[in-house]
Amino acid sequence: MSTVPSPIDSAKHAAAERASTLIASGMKVGLGTGSTATFLVKCLGERVRSEGLDVVCVPTSSATATLAREEGIRLATLDEAGWLDLTIDGADEFDPDFNLIKGAGGALLQEKIVATASDRMIVIVDASKQVKTLGAFPLPVEVLGFGMGATKALLKKAIKIQDVDGGRIEPRCRNGELFTTDEGNHILDLHLNRIGNARDLALALNQIPGIVENGLFIGMCDTIILGNVDGTAETIMASNDMSETRGSKCAGGVRLAGAE
Repeated sequence: MSTVPSPIDSAKHAAAERASTLIASGMKVGLGTGSTATFLVKCLGERVRSEGLDVVCVPTSSATATLAREEGIRLATLDEAGWLDLTIDGADEFDPDFNLIKGAGGALLQEKIVATASDRMIVIVDASKQVKTLGAFPLPVEVLGFGMGATKALLKKAIKIQDVDGGRIEPRCRNGELFTTDEGNHILDLHLNRIGNARDLALALNQIPGIVENGLFIGMCDTIILGNVDGTAETIMASNDMSETRGSKCAGGVRLAGAE
């Protein structure tokens, strides 16, 4: 008996399906991690089987790699693939300047490395991830296990002088144990409520010894594919200068960021 998808799952699937049509044979593609990326991998696998789509993909986590293999998608490491044509990934939040919070799936380090080794980054999300200001979603920070207490103390001091509205730090746990990433690190989730200057915060965090990477993705994404609960999807393109007034709507469900 088939299960009727939830409205959110319908939105995620719509975004993933739209994104999968942007992949052509011969491409080298980064595959993200998380619930929306899971829909993408399944859509891509269907194209590989039904159309004979010939692509090489680099997964950003062991979970994505396992699913991609099950779907019959050819995989490579980033070193084997070299520079990528495209990375498609989800996000936990995105703001009007296409700054992102990522890392709910615990793969932010590999996700950021793969995204920065790509010509383009397309983000697939449902409408609930669109915010005016980042920070309502906890910001993940990947840290070494060694000296994690000292790293946390330094992190508290650093947050106090940032333009944020909160400062609670929670080690991420799973099944009563500290969550461990694919690289053997741990994650501290920062409950900041509002991030006034994402770029400054990202720079400040990565100056702290013990912090491996943070979940702020600044200036990496150029396209958002927004899935709707009715099963439709809208493509939002970044304007040439995100600081200027945005352009107008374009035809075919595509518009520039900020268009009315």
